[in-house]
Amino acid sequence: MTGYHRSVTDNIEAQTPGRHTADSVTRTLNLVGERWTMLILREAFFGVHRYGQLAQSLGIPRPTLSNRLGKLVDGGLLTRERYAGGPIRNDYEYRLTQAGLDLFPAIMILMQWGDTYLPDHPADTQGKSLTWTHEVCGSRTHPTLTCDQCGEPVTARNVRLSD
Repeated sequence: MTGYHRSVTDNIEAQTPGRHTADSVTRTLNLVGERWTMLILREAFFGVHRYGQLAQSLGIPRPTLSNRLGKLVDGGLLTRERYAGGPIRNDYEYRLTQAGLDLFPAIMILMQWGDTYLPDHPADTQGKSLTWTHEVCGSRTHPTLTCDQCGEPVTARNVRLSD
């Protein structure tokens, strides 16, 4: 597209006028809403902790990876720790903090949604499903959002925003 230029700001609040400019969704997206960020977190959930491993597994440009990791460390989702068994040069691992670990349900839900609605092959209407096993009971499980009071599923059709 000749002549097409899109100016993108990292601050979603600047792009979102209205009464919800400082709500929790906007603040969260300011931290994790950039391209690559959720993929970095996904890799961390699945045991990829070293800079070089992240760069290789994601195919992410190294300056972008450095920027995103710095933002995730500054935002309190990852810690940066010197890798004890690393080579002579300084090598670091990035570990999830409790705040980072608490994003796991969001990653699971995004993966489930993508498996269902964005299949690998257009003819495959159900998508390629991942299998999750709950290690406590050994059963296959699927992520769901439930009410912490009654245990019933929470959906867009059965909740409302309260003041």
